[in-house]
Amino acid sequence: MRIGELSERTGTPRRLLRYYEEQGLIIARRAANGYREYEGSTVDRVLQVRGLLDAGLPTRIIKQILPCLDKPRTIYFEDATPEMLATLEHELERMTHRIHCLARNRDAIAEYLDAVRSTRA
Repeated sequence: MRIGELSERTGTPRRLLRYYEEQGLIIARRAANGYREYEGSTVDRVLQVRGLLDAGLPTRIIKQILPCLDKPRTIYFEDATPEMLATLEHELERMTHRIHCLARNRDAIAEYLDAVRSTRA
């Protein structure tokens, strides 16, 4: 697929997709006419990258952990600096806290909807 379709399917601006490519987060082949060509699996990769960025991880850390998200998994232990490990531990704690907060909010909304629906029945 070309960059326009990838942009549309992921909701990611083309400029940002080019940045992801520059950072080594996604890979594009070049067609004979010079256009970028992406594999279908790039859609999932872009969504993973966006999720990790939304979680607060910098692109340099994302680039290092992306192979861990692939199937089969490839982990490069020699790249794991103490700084990277500390950053990942901090982000893991932050994400866990956020998940708990989101689950609490989801449960509260569900409870509210159940209560409203039961009074209208």
